[in-house]
Amino acid sequence: MTLALSTLIYEWRRYLAAVIALAVAGLLVLAMTGMFMGMSKSFTAPVDRSPAEVMILSPEAESLFGNDAGQPRRNIPEIYRNPEVLEVQALHMNWAFWSNFPKEGQPAKGDGVQVMVLDPVAGAVTLPSDFGNDLIQALQEPYAVVVDRSSLGKLGVQVGDKAKMNGNAVWVRATTTSYPSMFNAKVFVSRQTAKLLRLYDDGPRVGALMVKIANAGQARQVAAELNAMGKGRYKAWSREDLSKVSQKAMLKEGGIVVMIGFAVVVGTFIGIVITWQTLQGAILANIKEFASLRALGVSMWSLRLIVMELSMWVGVAGLLLTAALAGLVWILAKAAGVPMDFPLFIDVPVAVSMLVIAILSGALSLGILKKSQPADLLR
Repeated sequence: MTLALSTLIYEWRRYLAAVIALAVAGLLVLAMTGMFMGMSKSFTAPVDRSPAEVMILSPEAESLFGNDAGQPRRNIPEIYRNPEVLEVQALHMNWAFWSNFPKEGQPAKGDGVQVMVLDPVAGAVTLPSDFGNDLIQALQEPYAVVVDRSSLGKLGVQVGDKAKMNGNAVWVRATTTSYPSMFNAKVFVSRQTAKLLRLYDDGPRVGALMVKIANAGQARQVAAELNAMGKGRYKAWSREDLSKVSQKAMLKEGGIVVMIGFAVVVGTFIGIVITWQTLQGAILANIKEFASLRALGVSMWSLRLIVMELSMWVGVAGLLLTAALAGLVWILAKAAGVPMDFPLFIDVPVAVSMLVIAILSGALSLGILKKSQPADLLR
């Protein structure tokens, strides 16, 4: 065990403020980005959990969020020309106004909901893989809907209750547990019910196409083959690639970029200033020990290395505390029905930034070593 690490372990109280400052800085950024990534993940969840390994979007689309233009329905039979393709269906999403029938003492609730149109048949390409037989049977009933359990309070209903969507009566027949939403709740309906509610039509244009293939491991290859076959009339993605670019697309939204940028600036300022001042105070408290080392012949360069290593270990401790706090926040958010996600392309830069902040704070604290004069030990 090195001197720097043993110092941190045995005198942890002196460095606790620095560790907490780093953890708070990291948590501030992770919580902000995790919330927006969770919103994105919630939006793409029906796609991420579908049997479709390939998605077809309009040629201009760069993510699921930019597929408003749609594409011609005639693309569907063309996709079947690829021998790996087993099934092609359009992903149909719509919006509706939801209102409940309040019971005695219950407030009336009205809100916009995101309607997801599914085919309630086991193995259907539009049916999420986590929908069991109970949900399939529930959706097969006309005017039946399925909602996430976390949205029941927001919608003002319970299982078995009657409600209205765009003025038409529907019945909540079952709930899911994996599709929370911070804003507009998701409501799952069958294609038959969507037609009855006038939320679906067989028009000439469709949204994203969900493609089920014979070999899931060939998704990227099939997507490339479909792109070559389409000659720019559509754009094929593997499901995993589309999910990643859709999450990154969320970060490019103007308001989100400003909020995350503000969190990064504030977090960096908090981390550097508090960690720097804490390290300075801790080193100053141990200045006689450093002076003793100099009296024993340890060079100033070696003492600087000890301080830099100490700051690095403070950064590692801050990372561990950040991970623990982020896990706690995720658990609390899940219990409250708030979707959160921490993808690696966010986690890794945050972790590296925290270590850089800790090391930079250590570098700013090196000046205090000039007070470690061996002559002071004689006073």
